[in-house]
Amino acid sequence: MIFDKDKLLVYAITDKILFSEEEKFFFNRVEEVLKSGIKCLQFRNKDISREDFFRKAIVLRDLCKKYNALFIINDEVEIAIKIKADGVHVGQEDMEAQKARKMIGEDMILGVSCENLEQAILAEKNGADYLGVGAIFKTNSKDDAKTVSREMLKKICDEVKIPVVAIGGINEENMDLLSGLKLSGFAMIQAIFGASDVRRQCERLILTAKKIIGVYYEN
Repeated sequence: MIFDKDKLLVYAITDKILFSEEEKFFFNRVEEVLKSGIKCLQFRNKDISREDFFRKAIVLRDLCKKYNALFIINDEVEIAIKIKADGVHVGQEDMEAQKARKMIGEDMILGVSCENLEQAILAEKNGADYLGVGAIFKTNSKDDAKTVSREMLKKICDEVKIPVVAIGGINEENMDLLSGLKLSGFAMIQAIFGASDVRRQCERLILTAKKIIGVYYEN
């Protein structure tokens, strides 16, 4: 699928810890993220029932539509299709990219997590529209995440033709360590939702990301 890759500049991902909050408060924080100008949200939570996931996904989908942001669902391909999300994201331990592409067709976005060049090339071949590469730095959001070196990230960026988003332990302080690479964006969980003032934090992250990547677009 051809889509506006500039929307990947700062890519917000929900975290299971956030769902321990009062539900209304969580959705309000997500809306603050979208009000900041962030244009891509991934819904990720492997610790709730599919019924609860489905219900929350509909609310998040509608919020993303309201702010012209992409809504990506992690792993739950059937739910993504049913609620007409913009796309799905699958990991190496989830559904194979080729199978996911066959299920969603050509009109939905497919993101794939990668840790090395071999995985990246195969994902592109099997229909991925963008790659999430990491973990770049140590992260508490995924216990089994392997660290990907800057050198490997560079190889992937140079080799594939689809957008590459860096993920894993990225924050405002270490983003500049990834300057000079052909990245399309930075995916973050804690750096966004862990802030006391989410909207202001996101605005700063967008400005920093634009300086590093050199991408400018109208929100």
